Order: sequence, then structure tokens, then C-alpha cells
Amino acid sequence: MKLEDIQTFWEKDSQVDRTELGEEALKIPQLHSKYFKIYSQERLTLRKLEADMKQLKLSKYEFYTQGPTKETQDLGWQLPPIGKILKSDVNSYIEGDKDIIYLSLKIGMQQEKVDFVDSIIRSLNNRGYNIKAAIDWERFKVGA
Repeated sequence: MKLEDIQTFWEKDSQVDRTELGEEALKIPQLHSKYFKIYSQERLTLRKLEADMKQLKLSKYEFYTQGPTKETQDLGWQLPPIGKILKSDVNSYIEGDKDIIYLSLKIGMQQEKVDFVDSIIRSLNNRGYNIKAAIDWERFKVGA
């Protein structure tokens, strides 16, 4: 799921109808369930990407220290023009590798989605208190 899709869902679901506060309070468990499912899926995707990153870093380390193999050539990996790299420089090459950077950006976007859905869930946890405060305010305004 895209971050923009989640933002669009939340833009709609975050609206509270002030004339039907009781109904809004009853919708909280449904919204919590909806966003917790999204949270679980996105968090699992993040864990998968993090595991992929560990594997990719290991593969890149082996590639930079031991040279190309048939599999790495099939992937299109190429050593820099200087040829074999010193072990002390391997981490610099790994951190600057385009595949590593691409996956890092993907992990960053996934982390952003997880954080956003987490903040939605925290907001939903407080929604009941906010609705109660709004009801109390309306009672105060009419003198009850």
C-alpha cells in the first residue's frame, strides 16, 4: 500500500461529525481494527526489507572482497574500475553501492508508513477522550 493511500484514508476517517458524537465514539473500534491491520502488514513488509538488506550487504561484501561470480555477473554487478578493493575500503563501497542505496530508500519509505500508521493508532486511542471532552463542552455550553 502506498503512503498516499493511507494518508487519503486517514484524511477521510479522521473527520469527526460533531452532531453525532455518540456514533463517532462507536466507530472507534472499527477504525482501530482497520488501521491495526494496515500497521501489521506494513510492519511485516518493513521486517522483510530489513532482512533483504542484511542479505544484500553480505552478498555485496563477498562480491567486493572475493570478486565476481556467475550469479553476480548475471545480476549486472561490476567492480569499480580500480579492480579489487582493499578490505579497509569495502564498507565505503558497500554504503555507496546503488543497490544498497535503493534498498535503503525503500526501507526509509516503509519506515515512514509504519510511523504514520502508528501515529494514527495513537490518535484513535485518544479519540474516545476527545469525544467525551466535546460532549462535556456541549453540556457546559447549554448549562447542564
